[in-house]
Amino acid sequence: MQRTHSCGELTEKHAGKEVVLSGWVSNRRDHGGLTFVDLRDRYGITQVIFNPKTSRSVQEKAKELRDEFVVAVSGNVVKRPKGTENKELSTGAIEVQAKELEIVSRCEPLPLEVSGKTLANEDVRLKYRFLDLRRPEMQQNIVLRHRLGKVVREYFYSRGFLEIETPFLSKSTPEGARDYLVPSRVHPGKFFALPQSPQLFKQLLMVSGFDKYFQIVKCFRDEDLRADRQPEFTQIDVEMSFVSEENIFEIVEGLFKDIFKEIKGINLKTPFPRISYEESMERFGVDNPDMRFGLELVEVTEAIKGSGFKAFSQEIEYNGIVKALNAEKCGGFSKKELDELIELAQVHRAKGLVWFKVASGGLEGPVAKFFNEKILKELASKTKAKENDLLLLVAGKEEVVNAALGSIRRELGKKLGLIDDKKISFVWIVDFPLLEFDEEEDRWQAKHHPFTSPQEKDLPLLEKEPGKVKARAYDVVLNGVELGGGSIRIHRGEVQEKMFAALGISKQEAEAKFGFLLDAFKYGAPPHGGIAFGFDRIAAMLAGTESIREVIAFPKNKAAVSLMDSAPSPVSERQLKELKLKLDLEKKGKK
Repeated sequence: MQRTHSCGELTEKHAGKEVVLSGWVSNRRDHGGLTFVDLRDRYGITQVIFNPKTSRSVQEKAKELRDEFVVAVSGNVVKRPKGTENKELSTGAIEVQAKELEIVSRCEPLPLEVSGKTLANEDVRLKYRFLDLRRPEMQQNIVLRHRLGKVVREYFYSRGFLEIETPFLSKSTPEGARDYLVPSRVHPGKFFALPQSPQLFKQLLMVSGFDKYFQIVKCFRDEDLRADRQPEFTQIDVEMSFVSEENIFEIVEGLFKDIFKEIKGINLKTPFPRISYEESMERFGVDNPDMRFGLELVEVTEAIKGSGFKAFSQEIEYNGIVKALNAEKCGGFSKKELDELIELAQVHRAKGLVWFKVASGGLEGPVAKFFNEKILKELASKTKAKENDLLLLVAGKEEVVNAALGSIRRELGKKLGLIDDKKISFVWIVDFPLLEFDEEEDRWQAKHHPFTSPQEKDLPLLEKEPGKVKARAYDVVLNGVELGGGSIRIHRGEVQEKMFAALGISKQEAEAKFGFLLDAFKYGAPPHGGIAFGFDRIAAMLAGTESIREVIAFPKNKAAVSLMDSAPSPVSERQLKELKLKLDLEKKGKK
């Protein structure tokens, strides 16, 4: 039997028609001699009724059906009896009276539920991903991802952008993470690298005069594992010539307006607000702030100078700072809750967390005795403390203090129910530092990448005071999640040389790693800039899920392993021999 309609297509207007449906058995119910089957495909569910009065043999055959059998059914579309309609289904006003049934394939006992509400653990879901993807929730996520790609492409097409593919097999260049290397059989001892991003190629496309480029592209990074990180991911890559930051902001805001309008039916307000990197770190402790709630950080270093509390005074003496967070109306937190906050601070390398509860008589806490009344009053004033508030203080290096209190702020936002899940809060973070100092390697590193342009006014500082140089870089953040980042690029050779010098990259090293780009800059490079967005992350936020694995058809697990096909896996000796490679693996237990 050849399918004539999908399982989500039939309505009352089809009543009286003979149809053929094909799909999976989502549910079977026997009632008073009648057998009811919910037949499912990716378009929806249609109820099929097997009546012995229509065909006893077909009704008997229907009793063989089990969940996830694949079947074909022919029959007549009829309106459901009044009062039995299912308003939750688009097909809920009709049912199909079966005249013929074909069991196309049978299903063994399932390792996980496909139609039910019980969700298997993630490892089981990923091992049997082909089954997990049958779940309506997963199918909706993958369809949403498709729709997102469609909106993105139509938006850029309508604005004159060209979609241009860049190579997957390219030269290994340092971009902040380890490359995935691909050995060359034709050139033994040499390797391609899978791209961490198309950064260099999209800049070359600007040198080539294509003016406006975009691509929805796969990228690969061999990074340390995190809960929501994938070794291969998808990004929306954009580059334009003869543009300023304002041009890029306008294009990006227009893109998100289209995305939210088409997929969520929401009209975004533009332009998005902007705050500097410095302000974001001061107020929120992070460069991807969730601005849907308050609990902002306040520096109190000056207010508590001269206290008898050594843990603070010693940090201040070594150029540390002290910041406070007023957890309003949390004075009743238990010891267990406070201990959890202390542990969270220590996860971010803070030595500890000091707390004061605000009572009618002032600030109370285990270390209150080390602070005189004047200091406590000033601390209460700076944090706008009120009775029954809870003050949380961390001292140390600025980056440690910000990381600890920034993380605590987010945790409290969730714990206290301060976050409105329906609110959409975009913000641009601008004026990033161009460089950051790596103490372990004792050298400056690019905050974004080596091709980010310094702000023109800061160019004279690049050689003598590199830490003060601001970049022409920007990130777009939604509800505390960085969706994308980019910059205006360096297009002048002499500025790029200064940047390499600041990073400790010699002319010889620069030529070896980036020679082809530097050569291109010698032949008329236009001013250009761009941005890249995490496509998976945008899809996840639109789907209302925290994990990008929920919007990727075949993701890896937290250990970067594909449980379904057991990748990565060993290869044969013959394959290694063809590549002129030998493995040097330590035996288990051997030091």
